[in-house]
Amino acid sequence: MAEDSESAASQQSLELDDQDTCGIDGDNEEEMEHGRRAGALGKKKKQKRKKEKPNSGGTKSDSASDSQEIKIQQPSKNPSVPMEKLQDIQRAMELLSACQGPARNIDEAAKHRYQFWDTQPVPKLDEVITSHGAIEPDKDNVRQEPYSLPQGFMWDTLDLSNAEVLKELYTLLNENYVEDDDNMFRFDYSPEFLLWALRPPGWLLQWHCGVRVSSNKKLVGFISAIPANIRIYDRYMFKLDHKSTFFGVHKKLRFQRWPRDLPGLVYPRGVVLPKPVATCRYWHRSLNPRKLVEVKFSHLSRNMTLQRTMKLYRLPDVTKTSGLRPMEPKDIKSVRELINTYLKQFHLAPVMDEEEVAHWFLPREHIIDTFVVESPNGKLTDFLSFYTLPSTVMHHPAHKSLKAAYSFYNIHTETPLLDLMSDALILAKSKGFDVFNALDLMENKTFLEKLKFGIGDGNLQYYLYNWRCPGTDSEKVGLVLQ
Repeated sequence: MAEDSESAASQQSLELDDQDTCGIDGDNEEEMEHGRRAGALGKKKKQKRKKEKPNSGGTKSDSASDSQEIKIQQPSKNPSVPMEKLQDIQRAMELLSACQGPARNIDEAAKHRYQFWDTQPVPKLDEVITSHGAIEPDKDNVRQEPYSLPQGFMWDTLDLSNAEVLKELYTLLNENYVEDDDNMFRFDYSPEFLLWALRPPGWLLQWHCGVRVSSNKKLVGFISAIPANIRIYDRYMFKLDHKSTFFGVHKKLRFQRWPRDLPGLVYPRGVVLPKPVATCRYWHRSLNPRKLVEVKFSHLSRNMTLQRTMKLYRLPDVTKTSGLRPMEPKDIKSVRELINTYLKQFHLAPVMDEEEVAHWFLPREHIIDTFVVESPNGKLTDFLSFYTLPSTVMHHPAHKSLKAAYSFYNIHTETPLLDLMSDALILAKSKGFDVFNALDLMENKTFLEKLKFGIGDGNLQYYLYNWRCPGTDSEKVGLVLQ
């Protein structure tokens, strides 16, 4: 936990709304990303740029990634500045000098120290796992009181049924949540999307945890969880477990740690921590190539013009699967049977009841789209779904938002998956989406390249808290986390 003087300085920074400070975590293991799940935000892989030559003065690049050393300038002996304040500034600068970027792969992670995670019931990065089971037994006396926060901050349970509180959360995430590495795009969760994602059947008010500045009650941090029944391999089930959704914090506080007891947890991250049970990669399919190039989400390939690129990604105007229609309430039971049966083949997957199916899949404008395939005899044989998550386009004079569709669950029994997903692209295009994103989990690898998806530059790591089991390939992951 940061010392009181550092906390007070952070609080003062928030109250005065000064310029942002560098976001770092005390253990160098988080940047409060919900995964560069964001690979979603991450652009298609670019061609490698030529290495820039050092300038005549021999100075290094300003980029933190170009140098592990940050020289600390000693504070001046200005008698008008209290010595205690100078010491606080120097201590903060020393923290910055130790700042490492988040680990994006196992090799980078092996060089990091994980002081917080080393105290938690999670496997070590170098641990070889062959067994299944809880790392720690169930506790009879679970801590009821939250851990203390740094001086100047307070916990607050957020009642999202209050429109003002919901607006506060939207603003916090909109201004401080996941960005791509180049700070060009940022997730823009709508208030309606937040209610859909955070309040499924069985949600609990106390799982919406906010952090406020004590003096002015400004919301500066948020962590949440939702209940889910998760099957892990064939024999193990977490009943009414926690599935982590959002972990956001104000940019100026990212060097602080906000601990809290959460028993049993499935959580995604874009960075490597101890120890992923699976790693998935985001892929992107252009629907509006002109706009994607203009905002620099993607780039023209060598020897390709914009016109040729637009022709390459052109889609039919109408779908080709017979019996394809939007899901209706009458389909809930059949959709539940389809999804639970299909997901049995995967090592990590949810098990849904009818109430959950209704919540997650019934179409909601600008949130979730689900289409079912009905045979001539009235039987549902397949369905496709994708949710809406736009990103704010930063620093562009014309385009302010990028409308992205994210592949959710796509179940096929009679319609070839390739045909089903081709229709999903057509539907998304007709609804005005600019890009269609999909993880390489389940059977998605069978259609990604064929449907002209391009591999992204972001991985999504899956973690299990207080559970040990062998790792699995992305093709055996059947759990999609928003």
